[in-house]
Amino acid sequence: MRHHNNVRKFGRDKSQKKALLNSLALNLIVREKIKTTEPKAKELRPFIEKLITAAKKGDLATRRVVISKLSNRKPEVKKLFEVLAPKYKDIKGGYTRVLKLGARKSDGAKMAIIEFV
Repeated sequence: MRHHNNVRKFGRDKSQKKALLNSLALNLIVREKIKTTEPKAKELRPFIEKLITAAKKGDLATRRVVISKLSNRKPEVKKLFEVLAPKYKDIKGGYTRVLKLGARKSDGAKMAIIEFV
């Protein structure tokens, strides 16, 4: 039984799933709006919101933690700390929204847009 196991696996092992979320988060930080499948968008939301909440602190220790989570991509971390985090300094959560789209034509996968509010 899978009671309280609500994490999506996407048919990948742990390191591949971490790399997938890392890549999606980096693309979302750079573009501020991405189109992906609905389950990936729903799984990305808590990951990116925790990063923004950490970035709102703004100290060196949290910067290093965020850099390690985003696999040492410093330009994206700089944008996260200097552009995105100050924008949400008065908000306590809900930095992203997931807009559902229709099914993808080729395989019928549910699509969604995830963007910053």
